[in-house]
Amino acid sequence: MPGKNLSRDEAQQRASILAVDSYQVRLDVTSAPDPAAATFRSTTTIAFRCDEPGASTFLDLLASAVRAVTLNGRALDPATAFDGARVHVDGLAAENLLVVDADCAYSRTGEGLHRFTDPVDGETYLYTHYEPADARRVFATFEQPDLKAPFSFTVTAPAAWDVRSNAVHEQVTDDGAARTWRFAPTQPISTYLTAVVAGPYHVATDHYSRTLADGTALEIPLAALCRKSLAPYFDSDEILGVTKLGLDFFHEEFDYPYPFGKYDQSFVPEYNIGAMENPGCVTFREEFIFRSKVTDAAYEGRANVILHEMAHMWFGDLVTMRWWDDLWLKESFADFMGSYALIGARTRYSSAWITFANQRKAWAYRQDQFPTTHPITADIRDLEDAKLNFDGITYAKGASVLKQLVAYVGSEAFFEGARRYFKRHAFGNTELADLLDILEETSGRDLKSWAAAWLQTAGVNSLTPQVTVDAEGRITELAVLQDAGNGSTLRPHRIAVGLYDRDAEGALVRTDRIELDVTGARTVVTEAAGRPRPALVLLNDDDLTYCKIRFDAESLETLRTGLGDLDDDLARALAWSAVWNLTRDGLMPARDYIALVLRFAGREANIGVLQSLHLQAKGAVDLYADPAWHGEGGRLLADGALRELRAAAPGSDHQLAWARFLAQTANGSEHLGLVRGLLAGTARIDGLDVDQELRWALWLALAAAGQASDEELAGELTADNTASGKRQYTQCLAARPTPEAKAAAWSAVIDSEELPNALVEANIAGFALPAHRDLTALYAAPYFKLLERIWSERTIEIAMRIVGGFFPHAQVGEETLAEADAWLAGHPEAAPALRRLVLERRDDLARALRARACDGV
Repeated sequence: MPGKNLSRDEAQQRASILAVDSYQVRLDVTSAPDPAAATFRSTTTIAFRCDEPGASTFLDLLASAVRAVTLNGRALDPATAFDGARVHVDGLAAENLLVVDADCAYSRTGEGLHRFTDPVDGETYLYTHYEPADARRVFATFEQPDLKAPFSFTVTAPAAWDVRSNAVHEQVTDDGAARTWRFAPTQPISTYLTAVVAGPYHVATDHYSRTLADGTALEIPLAALCRKSLAPYFDSDEILGVTKLGLDFFHEEFDYPYPFGKYDQSFVPEYNIGAMENPGCVTFREEFIFRSKVTDAAYEGRANVILHEMAHMWFGDLVTMRWWDDLWLKESFADFMGSYALIGARTRYSSAWITFANQRKAWAYRQDQFPTTHPITADIRDLEDAKLNFDGITYAKGASVLKQLVAYVGSEAFFEGARRYFKRHAFGNTELADLLDILEETSGRDLKSWAAAWLQTAGVNSLTPQVTVDAEGRITELAVLQDAGNGSTLRPHRIAVGLYDRDAEGALVRTDRIELDVTGARTVVTEAAGRPRPALVLLNDDDLTYCKIRFDAESLETLRTGLGDLDDDLARALAWSAVWNLTRDGLMPARDYIALVLRFAGREANIGVLQSLHLQAKGAVDLYADPAWHGEGGRLLADGALRELRAAAPGSDHQLAWARFLAQTANGSEHLGLVRGLLAGTARIDGLDVDQELRWALWLALAAAGQASDEELAGELTADNTASGKRQYTQCLAARPTPEAKAAAWSAVIDSEELPNALVEANIAGFALPAHRDLTALYAAPYFKLLERIWSERTIEIAMRIVGGFFPHAQVGEETLAEADAWLAGHPEAAPALRRLVLERRDDLARALRARACDGV
């Protein structure tokens, strides 16, 4: 990996002697529109104090070249001070002024200062992304979260450009072809939170006003930015509307005024993640701008991310973890608040907790069952560890545990704790104990044992009902059995137990709800005694805790025949989640799960749940079904997709979802014939608009089946010569079922570093289609041989994509498992982060083998 890793021990030692007073960063990006220009000028002036005069330290910098280094007026030789990743300085004074003048590289990987040229109009756009440690690609820095300081940015850019940073600009100076933007100093923030966005962006503006409790007025300028070519699709009114609702909500709940002045939200191209909470200058992936029709689940997802990032302004930006061990202090809270605020802020998205139960927690359950699982408060030894811990445990499990904490201490105690936390630690850094101490104050509870069970242990528990009845069918005892699962801890759970029976119309409705604390291996639900045996016992009803739900035999049979009859959307989502976990765990045959989807998905009212079912059913056929049944299973899914597409209400979200599912599953002449007819306009489904994004999905289906010619795909790209079009065209080329197409995709990623991150991703996605397992089998051996070279030569973001994406996951068999085991056994000294990725993919493979064994019985 280019650039030296930074360990926790090194960061602690540096923080023990240093305090940073200010950064002044000057960037000259006037060369950005010239594709031949590889670098930009970066000059950093840092004022800092040292408690041990005479000591030595280092700064972090990944630069193409260092022109000059000056410490307290003394010139240092860049050839000896700079080693390619660090700037070493010695002879520190009590008060120091350090200047580093460097040439840094424009990025194509989404790390550092990313440069993108729009194929539509040739315009160039820049934005930064740093978390956890890529500010050092743009300026010299003490790259750790606990050395906070005010930052003053000055950026020289082409005259026609708009430039944004964390603070408002104080002055703009014209100089002919260029303009220089000088920004006000920020509040003290961590290096990874600084940001610059520059280019000829389209800008929509608004304003937020609020009278605070002390009678003063809070004024926040709002802006939303996107590329000019996306402006016709930019629904900025909706985005800014959600923003203002969120600001209302967080001010009411947190009782701490938004501390960063303005609030810009930039939607940027080729972004590696969903969004980033840079204070005053939030960045989002531009896929949240919808060029074509999407379902309401996409709008809900975007609103959730807007509120997630806004929550970070307090959890993460105002108060920041000391080191990445406590990453959960910001990410778990923001993930929880994203869903909580969708409801509390009175947005139109009332299904937030259904989406959370169905999608976010599925991510958590998967991550938490890997052999690499870790506690929510993780042991992060270095920056590579930190990079991999932005995962389903830190985000979704942590958020679920916070939801359990709210149920445990009460919402008022929880939010009063948050208010005190912000006031007590504003602009500082914290650890787990800092938060727990305050929550103990506000709740009156001892949370140390709770934290030990929930935050400091790994793994997911399973809860199973045990029901005994008398001769009259009345419950004599209902008990909840808790299993430690892949962990070693039986946790305290506050849960609701739902008892469901048929009503007069045949719907499964809740007839009783019992809330209780579950502790230990067996807990008796005393209130259930004497009640009629229900058709379904649903543990963790209302989704208060984090666990896998199991069923007694009678309840499971009820779901097999009537899952779609559950009248409550959340209860139905929990049931779907539970049967999917049974399938993944090798306890329900994949074909049985698929039968449930085919029987009941057409009646699923919640569009987000429906789209999850589509993904899971496809995965069940590809990975978990007996290979002898793959063909039949695939045909059943495609037939079901076609049937439901024709039955769906014209123009509805459900119709669009089924059309996309047909594109994913089409495999026979009838299905593929309809796909081609929809593209050509010779076939029509009433109400279905075959817009550009759907067209690419249909072309991908034909390409994967070997029924799309080079000329046809090139023609579609000509019609949609955009960044999105280029990505999807690239995926279609890689998806063709020929040795030549697979070799070209492999070579484009492995043999060259010229591709931007978005096209690396597109090539891998097309290459790795499970249906093409026979074509890609020959790449398993070279994959394992290349791993260490890829990890050492590529940036961590690209290396992670290659290691995870090219793993031979479609080759589900003992031979592939043995190859993975042999690599792990033969490379005990490989980078821990690399070994973790391989271990996790290996575990996916072993899980698929167990599921296939269950399905083949």
